[in-house]
Amino acid sequence: MKTLALTLFSLLFAMGINAQETAWEGTSPVYNFDLAFEYSADDELDFDVSDYVGKAKNYALVISVQDYEDESINDLENPIKDGSRLKDALLSYYMFEPENTSFLKNPSKTDLINELESFSKQITHNDNLLIFYAGHGDWDDQLEAGYWLPADAIKKDKSTWFPNSSLRDYIKGIKSNHTLLIADACFSGGIFKTRNLIGSDASVAIEELYTRKSRRAMTSGSLKIVPDKSVFVDMIVKELRRNKDIYLPAERLFYNIKETVIDNSANGQIPQYGEISGSGNEGGDFIFVRKR
Repeated sequence: MKTLALTLFSLLFAMGINAQETAWEGTSPVYNFDLAFEYSADDELDFDVSDYVGKAKNYALVISVQDYEDESINDLENPIKDGSRLKDALLSYYMFEPENTSFLKNPSKTDLINELESFSKQITHNDNLLIFYAGHGDWDDQLEAGYWLPADAIKKDKSTWFPNSSLRDYIKGIKSNHTLLIADACFSGGIFKTRNLIGSDASVAIEELYTRKSRRAMTSGSLKIVPDKSVFVDMIVKELRRNKDIYLPAERLFYNIKETVIDNSANGQIPQYGEISGSGNEGGDFIFVRKR
């Protein structure tokens, strides 16, 4: 048996958060709570994949923003490369197909909304959805609200930004069985609930995790800035390629990369994983099913 130390966290409405107004300037403290639990690396994952394959489609929406129209917003170098590597890993090794995968490169706010609308009309309750975002993010201290910055965002005009609340509404409304958000952006931890997010169900059988509806997120940090060069995405892609298990829960993927990301982060970023606030999560988890 191995003892894993979990980091439990409180992100929205936390006392004393001091994020700056902009993603390129802000900093804030991180609140951590430790909980140890027993998990066996040899736990049997007993799940009949035939039902999964027969009924479910896996959809992927990959969003990478690095070139900004507003000259006062710094351009980034790596989001498109990171999104491309993740997309390739999903299509090469897991049960994702090109016709159900969309890659938005430098989308406008309208492009982003239109693509979410399109996915919401295609996806059924049998299907699963993975959303990846790499680009600038921002946190408003006064409103306690997070945002993504699309390519046409204007630094001084929040109406051109894409709010976490709108993203949460889409994630709640899309009729998928499982939705997993992977976000590599500043202040991306604002998508989570305000209570402890991960607990004693880490070794629940794969079948139980898949049966229960899930709305979860994996982020590169909490309410703080993160670097353009992403150790977070590097480790996700490497772990997806390296994994040999047929069934890989997203939570297990997270714990396989967490310590390495922390150890190799230039600014002490702590990746986070948990339930998306107000999204209809029922305790399940997104399962990556490897191609045979």
